[in-house]
Amino acid sequence: MTEMHLISLGIGAASFAFGVYTLILRARRPEKFAKLEAMKKVWGKTPGTIIHVVAYSVVPLLFGVFAILAGLRGQSIF
Repeated sequence: MTEMHLISLGIGAASFAFGVYTLILRARRPEKFAKLEAMKKVWGKTPGTIIHVVAYSVVPLLFGVFAILAGLRGQSIF
C-alpha cells in the first residue's frame, strides 16, 4: 500500500475548504466580494458573476479534489 502524501492532502483540503467557503459566503453575503462587483462592472452582471464563481469557487473545489486524490495515492502535486 502506498503512503499518503500529507502536503498534497493539506493543500487539497485547504483549497476545497476555500471553494466551499466562497460558495457559502456568496449565498449569504455576496456584498463581501469586492472583486465580484468589479467583475460585474467590467463584463456585465451575468458574465461577471459566472467568471467570479468559476475562478473563486469551481476551480478551487476541483483543484482540491485533484490534490486530495493525489495525496491519497501518495503522489505530490508539485
